[in-house]
Amino acid sequence: MEVPAVNLKAIILVHWLLTTWGCIVPWLPSSYAWGNFTVLALGVWAVAQRDSIDAILMFLAGLLLTILTDIVHFSLYYPSSLLDTTRFSTGMAIFSLLLKPLSCFFAYQMYRERGGEYALNLGVLNVGQDRSSYQPIDQPEPPCPYPDVANKAAPPRPY
Repeated sequence: MEVPAVNLKAIILVHWLLTTWGCIVPWLPSSYAWGNFTVLALGVWAVAQRDSIDAILMFLAGLLLTILTDIVHFSLYYPSSLLDTTRFSTGMAIFSLLLKPLSCFFAYQMYRERGGEYALNLGVLNVGQDRSSYQPIDQPEPPCPYPDVANKAAPPRPY
């Protein structure tokens, strides 16, 4: 099954709008706005550097963290009186929270498209590019199996 391509700019725009509307009535502490707008800034970085694996990974990690912090904020600061504007603001903040897992899924797809790989190796999380083509500089080169070929100089070329 093919996953539809979603534009990162659209994800950022939707979450920016919902976060802005969620902050209309100050029923949440300022840490809610700071956290969410910081993650959106990471998203802008991921848009600006299309080939950067780090940018999209930071955006994805930020989205995952704000899911947790949004749940904590809502559980601690849910308003007791719901006027119309407070109801709207609360609804938009909750709607943003509900869309974040879907946004995480699409951000993960973009991470994979940029060449990122996710592997769990003996309980250690390895995140990054495939570095199998790199040669380590701290280990000596293995000896050549044919020493007579390695030491032979190429014959001089006639001009």
